[in-house]
Formats: sequence, C-alpha cells, structure tokens
Amino acid sequence: MSETITPAISDRICKHMNKDHGDAVLFYAQVYGNITDAETAQMLSIDPQGMDLAVEKLGESQTIRIPFERTLESAKDAHNILVEMLKVNQSTP
Repeated sequence: MSETITPAISDRICKHMNKDHGDAVLFYAQVYGNITDAETAQMLSIDPQGMDLAVEKLGESQTIRIPFERTLESAKDAHNILVEMLKVNQSTP
C-alpha cells in the first residue's frame, strides 16, 4: 500500500519537484494557474485535493491553488496526476 499524503510526504514531494522538475512546476503555474507570464514557480504544498504554488511575475509574488481533477488516495497518486497533467497539455495542439 502506498503512503498517504502527510505533511512530511508533501514536503518531500515539494522538495523533489522544486529541485528536479522546476520546469514542470512553472508549467503548472502557467497552464493550470493561467499565469502565462509567470517567470518562476515553486511548489509549496500538495494534498489530496490540489497543490499550492508560489509564483513570481514582473517582480511580484503570489500564491495560487491548483485543484486536481480527482482526490488523491496516496503519494503514488500524486506522482501519477502530476505526470498526467504534463502529458495532457503537451499533446494539445
């Protein structure tokens, strides 16, 4: 059974995404957060309903919430939905 998304798991996922997949986090802000001119983004937290991102554009910072299409049951679900969110929009013309 996969781990549930506890605060410690959220922190681990966020650190990994910010360190190794910063381009994906920026993509989420630009596409799902509708901040097309976002310059940088960091994942602050993730929970079963969505993720919170810190987004910077034109020297101003804001926090946004991006809800998921379904409730996540586990940390593995978090990985799956984050990958799906990238693939769905990369295949759109």
